[in-house]
Amino acid sequence: MATVRLVKGPYPGQAPRRVGDPLAGVEELLPPSIKAALDSLPAGIRDNLEEIRLRRGRPLQVRWGGGEGWVTAGGALAAGPDGAYKVTDGDLGRTIEALTSSSLYALEEELRSGYITISGGHRVGLVGEAVVLQGEIRTLKNFAGLNLRLARDVPGCARGLVPYLLEGGRPLHTLILSPPRCGKTTLLRDLIRLFSTGVPELKFSGVNVGVVDERSEIAGCWLGVPQLEVGPRTDVLDRCPKAAGMLMLLRSMGPEVIATDEIGRPEELAALQDILHAGVTMLASAHAGSLEELQHRPGWGPLLEQGFWQRLVLLGRTLGPGTIEGVFSGDHHVLRMGPWREEARL
Repeated sequence: MATVRLVKGPYPGQAPRRVGDPLAGVEELLPPSIKAALDSLPAGIRDNLEEIRLRRGRPLQVRWGGGEGWVTAGGALAAGPDGAYKVTDGDLGRTIEALTSSSLYALEEELRSGYITISGGHRVGLVGEAVVLQGEIRTLKNFAGLNLRLARDVPGCARGLVPYLLEGGRPLHTLILSPPRCGKTTLLRDLIRLFSTGVPELKFSGVNVGVVDERSEIAGCWLGVPQLEVGPRTDVLDRCPKAAGMLMLLRSMGPEVIATDEIGRPEELAALQDILHAGVTMLASAHAGSLEELQHRPGWGPLLEQGFWQRLVLLGRTLGPGTIEGVFSGDHHVLRMGPWREEARL
């Protein structure tokens, strides 16, 4: 297992994080049988865990950077689901009780969206029976399973990008394109941190950054406080719809950069126009495997043709999650071709 060390959280109210231990912050949620199985996994898997899936009466499943598999009671990988540890009613019940502090009512708002963000910035997705009233989901009950998605800081993973995203000491409008599970949120978070903190060797002193974190994935806020490192000049609107949040930050916080992830709804694309006219830099991500794919998405063609985005960054998995496949100018000229990755700088 990798060496674990304690570091003080970057903000008041944030508990110390154990750098190198992916289970820090979720161990107290797990029943002893499952915790023991996960602790016994081979180091190369345990230290790179991304997801832990508990399904009532079904095999324990994990996903890590590089694969997925079924876990036995002894912490080995089973050849198939039949040989894996079966999650019991008690396992799931105890985990949900710990997750909700025995008060589901207090978390009804979060349950409407199907997930809860916990201390450390980790997200827990839940499935079960939806309670619907007048066509709207009010909450969930009779839980059938959950997915612990482990938040992971990778400080420095965007460092090599920054020189391409600055001009005249100011960040440029930047869009990160990526298929699922290629590390776009991790890269976006580190860019936010670097824009907020500054990069002295580039003579960039940092700017005020406003973040609209609709799904609590970028900053991983818990009780309103970011649990992941997003920089000292960063203000976060947590669990706020992106279109409304961008305009709210523009009016209330005077940011020089507004950042958000997975943009694409018509109202979000419309809000971008207001950001542009206000002279604020936009930093965002979108689901797309290529520039051509994005161009064919509704509403995206004009934004690309008008040169709204001054920089386009394409992510992939050639060298694993976080691989930068290419950096392009707004008119799609190649500035640097990958693949390359920056190592974490802890």
